[in-house]
Amino acid sequence: MPSDPEVKKDDGLSPAAQHAAGFSRQFALAMELPFVIVASTAVGGGLGYFLDQWLHTRPYMMLVLGLLGFFGGLREVLRRVARQ
Repeated sequence: MPSDPEVKKDDGLSPAAQHAAGFSRQFALAMELPFVIVASTAVGGGLGYFLDQWLHTRPYMMLVLGLLGFFGGLREVLRRVARQ
């Protein structure tokens, strides 16, 4: 699971294979991070949109929850990058 502490599985590999495995991990992380920010912003904005429709407070909840989603996604990205 991505949030589990990283277990080193490349101990028995050659240096070239270790380098390739490290590159693959970094590439996978770089491809995943933009989706984290976009998804969290979209979920926050979508939830805010439906709350605005329900409470007739257009567009305040969408903006507030969209920004909270963005900052939550940014926090998650920084947490994942700092762990690497």
